[in-house]
Amino acid sequence: MSAHSLGGRLQRLFLTGLLTLLPIWLTWIVVKFVFVLLSDISTPWVVPLAHGISATFPALGWINVASVQATVAMVATIVLILAVGWLTRRVVGQRMLGWVDALVRRIPLANIIYSSARKLLDILQTKPDGTQRVVLIDFPHSQMKSVGFVTRVIREQGTGRELAAVYVPTTPNPTSGYLEIVPLDKVTPTDWTVDQAMSFIISGGAVAPDTIPFEPPPAASASAR
Repeated sequence: MSAHSLGGRLQRLFLTGLLTLLPIWLTWIVVKFVFVLLSDISTPWVVPLAHGISATFPALGWINVASVQATVAMVATIVLILAVGWLTRRVVGQRMLGWVDALVRRIPLANIIYSSARKLLDILQTKPDGTQRVVLIDFPHSQMKSVGFVTRVIREQGTGRELAAVYVPTTPNPTSGYLEIVPLDKVTPTDWTVDQAMSFIISGGAVAPDTIPFEPPPAASASAR
């Protein structure tokens, strides 16, 4: 076997293995991000509690293992989130949420972050009013498109031209991204739901419809409303 054919075979094997492992790798990145995030929320009180339990009951010394504490912290956070969700659907929980909301809004800087995050989540969870929620825009240049979420339509000072504030999330972690201001007639509307768009972004385009629009329709501003 020649060196050329051996190199080609090794290259094909490498690409096959890489494409096989890539979905697993992407899944691990997302799961690890969520796992660490959920664990870190409860770790500050889980670790001292674990030390106290092991000091009282030496037979339970295994509870001081870092992986065990991280798992307990993650489960505790999930239970807390479920409890908050349950309370939010009750009158008492809604009153408590109102108190927390009022308290956070009185804290400088925190009120800006909190109110902005609340508005963004409320926008993504509700149906669009007057414009398509999921769109394509020219980004990073005119021959490429990126999936974005229209968060608001504003007007250009002086001309009154309609502009769309579009949040463009990154792959595979959609919690970071870019904010672009795009003329509404340059936006390509889609019929995607937010869930479909998020699946497309997280999967790196692997989960996608068979056809998508690419160019804005002739009357983009009219059809986007």
